[in-house]
Amino acid sequence: MTTAVARRAAGALLLAALTAVLGAAPAHAEGYRYWSFWQRGAQAADWAYATQGPATLRPADGDVVGFRFAVSKDSADAAKPRGEAGFGAVCDRTPAKDGTKRVAVVLDFGTPADAPAGERPPAGRTACAQVATDASAGEALAAVAKPLRYNSAALLCGISGYPKSGCGEKADEGGARADTASPSGERDGERDGEKADASGDDGGPSAGLIGGIAVLAVLGGATVWQTRRRRRG
Repeated sequence: MTTAVARRAAGALLLAALTAVLGAAPAHAEGYRYWSFWQRGAQAADWAYATQGPATLRPADGDVVGFRFAVSKDSADAAKPRGEAGFGAVCDRTPAKDGTKRVAVVLDFGTPADAPAGERPPAGRTACAQVATDASAGEALAAVAKPLRYNSAALLCGISGYPKSGCGEKADEGGARADTASPSGERDGERDGEKADASGDDGGPSAGLIGGIAVLAVLGGATVWQTRRRRRG
């Protein structure tokens, strides 16, 4: 066998091995597709991830609550509602009324990349909910954004009919639905999102991929050795 033929054979072998390794590497879930819940007090300058769910949080008159639909790994990774709308901008045309409070509600339906397959997010909007003084954030949301959809675990699944189905399912790296497993942690009416996925996968390279790379290195070294040996012969 000539040196050129040996090189072509070695290249074909390495390419075939690399293709097999990459093809066998599992796709890692990017996160969960869900509605995250945010709050901002009357004097606050930025959003804070809510520590309670909308069913239990009771905002005060002048507060702002926000909901953002996106794919997120956990609360630290969650995307905030976009826009600078504050209480004054949302509720300036809603006069105060005895026995009620006004809560500004910001709805961000997310981006097309975060949308479930076959759906497109509606345009974001704001609304001023005028509700009873003891009303929860969930009741304020229901006053301005029906229909709402919850699952049996009280996880908020849909706002104003979006999305049409699904609830906290895993999303793969391409944004497509991977399965319908529930998130690993939940709060009342909202996903907690701080526990790791039950699979224990941290998103790093798989053992199979690392092993495959090692195999490629061995194959490459053996091919070089054989080529040098033929040259000496």
